Amino acid sequence: MLPENQRKQIISLINREVVPAIGCTEPIAAALCTAKAKEILGCEPRSLEVLLSANILKNAMGVGIPGTGMIGLPIAVALGATIGKSAYDLEVLKDVTPEAVEYAKKIIYRNAIHIGLKAGDCGKLYIEVIAADAEGNTAKAIISGGHTNFVYLADNENVILDTQTCCHTDDSADSVNLSMRTVWEFAMESPLDEIRFILEARRLNKAAAEQSFTGQYGHEVGRTLHCARQRAVMGDSPFSRVLSYTSAACDARMAGAPIPVMSNSGSGNQGIAATLPVVIYAEEMFASEEQTIRALILSHLTVIYIKQSLGRLSALCGCVVAATGSACGICYLMGGDYDKVVATTKNMIANLTGMICDGAKPSCSMKLSSGVSTAMISAMMAMEGQCVTSVEGIIDDDIDQTIRNLTHIGRDGMNETDKLILDIMTHKNGCV
Repeated sequence: MLPENQRKQIISLINREVVPAIGCTEPIAAALCTAKAKEILGCEPRSLEVLLSANILKNAMGVGIPGTGMIGLPIAVALGATIGKSAYDLEVLKDVTPEAVEYAKKIIYRNAIHIGLKAGDCGKLYIEVIAADAEGNTAKAIISGGHTNFVYLADNENVILDTQTCCHTDDSADSVNLSMRTVWEFAMESPLDEIRFILEARRLNKAAAEQSFTGQYGHEVGRTLHCARQRAVMGDSPFSRVLSYTSAACDARMAGAPIPVMSNSGSGNQGIAATLPVVIYAEEMFASEEQTIRALILSHLTVIYIKQSLGRLSALCGCVVAATGSACGICYLMGGDYDKVVATTKNMIANLTGMICDGAKPSCSMKLSSGVSTAMISAMMAMEGQCVTSVEGIIDDDIDQTIRNLTHIGRDGMNETDKLILDIMTHKNGCV
């Protein structure tokens, strides 16, 4: 068993990275930053300047904002400046009402909000908000490195907080040294009472999927897979249920439904994909509560481990990482040991590497269903003794090196892809 001190560090890490969120985390983080600037200013701002990294802009352009029926950054920023409370973190807009939305629209219509790209190298996750009142007083707030990580706060010229020297790092994730073996040992050996908290992810994310089944959200991928007509094609199987529940929760979230989900590493979709495949498969297989808990911990901690070297935002779709986590959890529920989980991970990386992230949007639920489908196949292959070998592609004999190969591609190799994606997104249909 891992030393108690190490277990406590990992538990603290999971509790920082696996948190409730309402709405897509990029526009919500912009709303959070705006709310903090407003609170420092002490009144509703007369004007707001919002400067963002390219990855934040990419993920905030086409996604629904909870409780508004609208998409994009302007309404998120306007609500952050009115009803947003920074104490709520990624649930900053949970007090939204129809009246608040109508008032926020008026702020947009009077052109009080100016949104643009931050010049220079600010890292992949950067949000800067400068709020000003009618008398010329200003307040500045900067989030960097993590969706709730404030690195700079100022009231006029009075600097309240300044830790910008570390704005390009993600200290919360980098503070614990993980390996695939450590992830496995922690998930399998930790006292159950220390890790039972992960069941809250099951409650929140399953409730989101079930609510989605009752409505019409996004492209309705989950409902489509859940309906009787599609069951005639795919069957009423654990595989089809895993796909339908996972995509349904994403449908609702991307459409802007005011439904909380449990996120992972700053992404609600990653939290959904790391949770629901494991939960639904566990229920279908009548797994014990202990097996479910350990499978969920294995899934979520695998995601956190991979994101340590990938970073929170990249050109690599987050479903690749999250589905790899759930694949590991499913493999364990199938009776897999550490070696089988390693094989599952290699199978996932051999298949899904290269899936691009072209922003948060309703069709993300389709990507999640693709990732989860691959997760099931990868786990089944591993249980049958099939594993992609080191003579194939980017797979290495060492699993940790294989993961580093994946994250090196997503973090560094796809930078030009990231720029091209944003350029395409911002120059279509009259967007600038």
